[in-house]
Amino acid sequence: MTTRGIGYFNAFLMVILILVWGSSFVVVKIALREGVTPIALATFRFLIAGGLFVAVLLVKGSRKGDYTFVEKRDVPPLVLLALSGVTFFFAAQYTGIQMAGAAIAAIFVCLLSPILITVLSSRVFEEHLNTKQIFGVGIAAAGTLIVITGGAFGFESNNEYFIGSLILLLTPILWTAYSLLGKRAMVKYSPFVVVAYVNVLGGLFLVPLSLAENSFHQIFSMRLHGWFAVLFLSVSCSLLGYYIWFYVLEQEGAAMTSSFLFAEPLVTVLFATTLVGEQITSSVVAGGLLTFVGVYLVTRK
Repeated sequence: MTTRGIGYFNAFLMVILILVWGSSFVVVKIALREGVTPIALATFRFLIAGGLFVAVLLVKGSRKGDYTFVEKRDVPPLVLLALSGVTFFFAAQYTGIQMAGAAIAAIFVCLLSPILITVLSSRVFEEHLNTKQIFGVGIAAAGTLIVITGGAFGFESNNEYFIGSLILLLTPILWTAYSLLGKRAMVKYSPFVVVAYVNVLGGLFLVPLSLAENSFHQIFSMRLHGWFAVLFLSVSCSLLGYYIWFYVLEQEGAAMTSSFLFAEPLVTVLFATTLVGEQITSSVVAGGLLTFVGVYLVTRK
């Protein structure tokens, strides 16, 4: 049985996934309030997630008698994927969440990324944007500007919010680079294998950053709430999240599956206001809605 083109079970899985991924921004903020630094939190998450992915690949390899290893010439592209999709991406995202808030982070990465991917893809594949798409880019840009400037209540009085918002602007750029680079890697290897290598390498590349800021020792002093957050991010958001994503993606296709992602910022806003007491201003709401309209115009077939 299906509902509007998607199976009930797959729709249920996607709702669970969006709840998990949408709440992850708030879980990060809760963990940061425990005193762990953004870099350390990202490091612990992906060291654990990378270990889980390796365990899954080893189990699958032992059953099939075929362990998945990438060719040497494919290592540099995977390194770029790990840096753009994990190391720098989550260092920027977690720092931005600490400074500007979870809701702003979700709006930027979930709504601006599809626009950037569409625009850059058109440049790479020499496809022209139509008038509607160009208009959508302009609306989304205006919405982003409102979120950054209007929500700050003046840069002098809320300088941290403004800087955090600028840092968060890096996340859709990094995710776009990761998405476009990942398309080539996933032609040769399965998406799950690529994500596994990216998680492992991204976690390892975070270790020097954590050591440089002298925060790696927090792994020994983190309290129970912090560990619950790390395990939630590692197990639910990384391992199980990507399992659900690729399972539904294979059965329902990219367009149907990706459409659920537009609800993610709403989930984040609801959790952010109820669980951590974030103040969502009218300017942030207006800017987010404008950005959403822009995304719709750019990505609608």
